[in-house]
Amino acid sequence: MLETVRGPRQLIVGEGVAQNIPRVVAECGSRVLIVTDRVLLGKPGVAEIVAGVREKAAAVGVFADATPDVPLADVALAVSVAADVDADVILAIGGGTVIDLAKIVGVIRRHGGTPRDFYGESKVPGPTIPLVAVPTTSGTGSELTPVSVLTDPDRELKVGVSSVHIVPDFAIVDPELTYTCPATVTAHSGIDAFCHAVESYTARPRAHGPRDPVEQVFLGRNPITDHYALLAAERIARSLPHVVRDGGDKDARADMSYGSMLAGLAFAHAGTAAPHALQYPIGAATHTPHGLGVGLLLPYALGAARDAIGDRLTILAGVCGLDVTDASDAEAADTFLAWLDGLLADIGIPTTLADIGVARADLPRFAEMASGVTRLIQNHPGPTDTASLTAILEAAWTGDRTRHVLTPEQRW
Repeated sequence: MLETVRGPRQLIVGEGVAQNIPRVVAECGSRVLIVTDRVLLGKPGVAEIVAGVREKAAAVGVFADATPDVPLADVALAVSVAADVDADVILAIGGGTVIDLAKIVGVIRRHGGTPRDFYGESKVPGPTIPLVAVPTTSGTGSELTPVSVLTDPDRELKVGVSSVHIVPDFAIVDPELTYTCPATVTAHSGIDAFCHAVESYTARPRAHGPRDPVEQVFLGRNPITDHYALLAAERIARSLPHVVRDGGDKDARADMSYGSMLAGLAFAHAGTAAPHALQYPIGAATHTPHGLGVGLLLPYALGAARDAIGDRLTILAGVCGLDVTDASDAEAADTFLAWLDGLLADIGIPTTLADIGVARADLPRFAEMASGVTRLIQNHPGPTDTASLTAILEAAWTGDRTRHVLTPEQRW
């Protein structure tokens, strides 16, 4: 037995817990960089948090110009604001973009250099300055994870900085901060969280040596991540369509906050897989939202790997509320994948890559690029050669959701 579990020093979850943010920040430092965006800064709940932090801090700098996908230009600007106030603690209030930006700013603030110095796994040499992460969407799980995803203009796909040292010190998850999240953002972030749960649960298990939990970030699934992933899938499955239709549904908002948090705990160790790896080049080329891309790709990646994960799709079907009591694994897998198609349609996720402007001629190139994202693609439970990844993209481009039903001989 050799495993590890990563997470913040403290995770605080529940309605109303945002009132603790000024105190938690003050306990971490006195010179604060707040990272957020302009829209959120104008929201009463966020403005109240900022005012509370200002009352307790010796100095506060605010970077409110965070833009999607964390371009390197934003990193430089935020680092400059941090230097102006000599920040010794960072408060991130926002979605995954904001929190990922805050993570890399903390790295540079403590260790110097540029983001390019830390691309890849375990390149951050030690702890960064304290980070308090407060999500305002239910999706990325970035408040709990050891990853910061950035956009480098010199590269054709997104890049990741992955290190145990960039897990936020405190994660404060208050569903009330998600009440004003628009329906489209709710859908895209919510399906991203569902992908985290499913990709973690179906990730390829791997044997480890004693150094692996230190030298590697994503390690494949284990029984602890399975537990978190299934709890997450159950909550998100029952609530995502409701909260997209009615953002004022507080019970559904709470479910999504909890589900996103649980999925973040799952993939912080297990990692994500092919849908995320394939979305990196596709998202960079099409400038489409991350959650939209991974949600679109999920059923095709699962369908391609179903030979290896039929039993796990059966369990997922059950936790998502589907009656598969008397079904074989093959039948239950079909039931789950058909239900997933309906969920994606329900929340407005496009059916094909052609729908989001991907050129068919680019598919082999995107597959080749995704195959190089080793920390993710090694988790895919099916074949990961370039031809197999291209086949997934071909199916996703044409909309071919034909389910291959396994014979008993193939299942064994």
